[in-house]
Amino acid sequence: IANYLPFEEPAGGPNFYAFDDNALYEIKIDNNGDAIPDISYQFRFKTTIGNPNTFLYNTGAINSITDATFNMKQTYTLTKVSGGVSTVLATDVPVPPVNIGPKSTPNYAALQAQAIKTLPGGGKVFAGQSDDPFYAELGGLFDLLTVRNLPGNNGGGVDGLKGYNVQSLVIQVPITDLTKNHTRPTMATDTASVIGVWTTSSRQSTRVISANPNNNVNSGSWVQVSRLGAPLVNEVVVPLGAKDLWNGSAPADDAQFANGVANPELATLL
Repeated sequence: IANYLPFEEPAGGPNFYAFDDNALYEIKIDNNGDAIPDISYQFRFKTTIGNPNTFLYNTGAINSITDATFNMKQTYTLTKVSGGVSTVLATDVPVPPVNIGPKSTPNYAALQAQAIKTLPGGGKVFAGQSDDPFYAELGGLFDLLTVRNLPGNNGGGVDGLKGYNVQSLVIQVPITDLTKNHTRPTMATDTASVIGVWTTSSRQSTRVISANPNNNVNSGSWVQVSRLGAPLVNEVVVPLGAKDLWNGSAPADDAQFANGVANPELATLL
C-alpha cells in the first residue's frame, strides 16, 4: 500500500483530490537483499472530464463509477516490470470518486468495491481515496513535544489524522510473485521470506509550458521526486536540509543517512 497526500479534507470541493496524470507512481520490491528493486508495479493515471462546461465534480448522485453524473473520472494502467521486462497487468482501471457526501455518494462502500480489479494470475488492485490509517498525536508532538498525560503511556492522545483521507495505491499479489525463487516460504529462516518494499513517484525531467495549457509538453527521462518506506524516517530522521536528497535517493545509498538513524534527534529531544 502506498498513501499520498495526507490531510485530505473530505469536503475539499469543488476541486477534489486526485492522482497526478503527469506522475509515475511505483511500488518497488527487492527480493535478494541488495537494496535494488527487482520488481516494480507502475501506476499511470488519466483524467477524463465528461462535461468541460461546468465546474462541478459531479452533476448529481453517483450510484455507479460509470454514471454520467460522475463528471471528472480517472483511470489508470498497471504495469509490472521484472527482469527488464514490462508486462501490462490492467488497463483503464477506474478510480472511484472521492467520498463527497451522503447525497452525492450515497453508498460509498459500493463505489469503492466497484473499483477493485482482479488481476491475471491472482491478486487485486485498487487506487482511490481512503481513510488515513496513521494514528499520530501531531498537535502535541510538534508543540515542543507536549505529552498530555505523563509519562505518555496512560493514553489521552488525540488522533491528529482522524477525519482525513489519503490517496491510496493498493495491490495484492501471490507471495510467489514476489520471492526471488518464486516459491512460498514455510520458515522464517528461509532467505526468500524477507523482501524489501518501498514506493516512489517520479516526474519527467523537462516540462515546456505553453501559453495554451493544452499544449504543455513533458519529455525526458523519469526523475524520482518522492520516496516512502518506513514511517517517520523522512519526517523525523532526515533533517530539513536533506529532505529533497532523501526523496531522490535509493535504499542502496542509505548509508549517507545512517547517522540520523543511529543517533536520532527526536530521542535526544525526548
